[in-house]
Amino acid sequence: MQFEFNSSEPIYHQVAEQIEDAIASGGFEEGAQIPSTTEISKEFHINPATVLKGMNIAVSKQLIEKRRGLGMFVKSGARQRILEAKRDGFFDAFIVNLVREARNLNISEEALLDLVKRGYNQ
Repeated sequence: MQFEFNSSEPIYHQVAEQIEDAIASGGFEEGAQIPSTTEISKEFHINPATVLKGMNIAVSKQLIEKRRGLGMFVKSGARQRILEAKRDGFFDAFIVNLVREARNLNISEEALLDLVKRGYNQ
C-alpha cells in the first residue's frame, strides 16, 4: 500500500482504493483476512479512524466483511465485482469517447477495429 498525503484525494478514499486494487490484483484473495485497522494505521502512520472509514467503504461495496472478533475478510465474488466495475468505467471513460472521435474523423468501425488490433500488436 502507498498513500499520497499531499494529494487532494482524502486518505480514507485512498485506503478503500488500495484495498480494492489489492483484491483486483490478487494481493488479497477471496476468503483471506486483510490487515487490521491497527496494523495499517501503525505501518503507514494514519489515524485508525481514517483507516476504518476507508474499510467501511469497501464493506459498503460488498468487497470485505467484518467477522466479529476475527477481523476483516475478502468476500466471495469481490474480485469479479471490482473487475466488472472497472470494465464499466473503462467503457464510459474511454470507449465512448474513442467511438465518438472515430465517427468525427469518418473512421469506419472496421478501420477502428484494425487500429485497435494494431495497438495490441505493438
